[in-house]
Amino acid sequence: MTGPQTKRSGNRILIIACGALARELSQVMATNGLDTIDVEYLPASLHNRPERIPAAIRDRLHRVRTRGSDYGTILIGYMDCATTELDHLCAQEGVERLPGAHCYELFAGSDLFDRLHRAEPGTLYLTDYLVRHFDRLILQGLGITDHPELRDLYFGNYTRVLHLAQVDDPALDRRARRAAECLGLSHQRVFTGCRGLESNLIGLHRRATRQSEQTAESRKLTVKVA
Repeated sequence: MTGPQTKRSGNRILIIACGALARELSQVMATNGLDTIDVEYLPASLHNRPERIPAAIRDRLHRVRTRGSDYGTILIGYMDCATTELDHLCAQEGVERLPGAHCYELFAGSDLFDRLHRAEPGTLYLTDYLVRHFDRLILQGLGITDHPELRDLYFGNYTRVLHLAQVDDPALDRRARRAAECLGLSHQRVFTGCRGLESNLIGLHRRATRQSEQTAESRKLTVKVA
C-alpha cells in the first residue's frame, strides 16, 4: 500500500511506516502541508509479530533502493516496537526512525505515558486503530476466538484496558469498553490526539529538508569547482 503517486525528485522524502499509523499520518501530513512526503505502509498485522518488523523494513528499503527511486531522504515510521533491533538497522542503513519505544508513547508523549505506566503497570494499551481492529488483531490474531481459554493465559496478569484516543468518537469509545469487557478488564480512556506524532514527524521532516538542501548546495559547489 502506498500513498498518492507523485513525481519524485531528490528533495522528496519517503516514509516506510506501520500500517496502523496510516490514518493518523495522513491527517498530520494534510494538516501541515507536508506534500513532499510519500508513504509506503507495511502490514499492521506485524504488531503481533514484532520480531519480523526489522526484516520487513530492511526488505522494503532494499526494494525501494533497487528500483532506483530518487528520494533525498528515507525515514522509518516505526518506534522500537519491542524489537530492540531497529536502532541497529537504522544505523546500518543510514536512516532515522520515529523516537520512542512504541506508538503508545508516541501518541501520549513520554512524560504522560511514563506516569500512566507507573500508576498501573498491568495495563493493555489500545490506540484507535487497535480498537477498530480489536477482533481481528487480538481475539482472532491471538487465537482467542477459537480457544477462549487463551484469554487468561495472555491477559490474566492485566488489570485494565487503557484506550489512548486520537479522536473523539463515541462509537470508538463503546468499542473500547466492549474490548475491555471481552478480556474481563476494567476500562479507562485518555485523549491524546496526534500531537506526539505531529511534533515528531515535523521534526524529522525539517531535519530531512535541511539535509537535502545542504546536499544540493554541496553538489552545486562541486560542479562549480570542477
